[in-house]
Amino acid sequence: MQDIEIRGDMIRLGQLLKLAGVVDSGGEAKAALQEGLVSVNGEVDARRGRQLHDGDVVAFGDDVLRIVAAN
Repeated sequence: MQDIEIRGDMIRLGQLLKLAGVVDSGGEAKAALQEGLVSVNGEVDARRGRQLHDGDVVAFGDDVLRIVAAN
């Protein structure tokens, strides 16, 4: 599991995938989400604009990302 530190209290799912480097572009993120390849807290989610907060866990293939809010 990789911790991804964010500024503020929220990041959108598409932004997180790009920030973490698991996709190269917004288009690639959109395609992965539409194909049902991404889960948030154990449930498949296809919403690129889904808001993620401290403690949320995102899985995409072998990558597992945990959101950590910067203090």
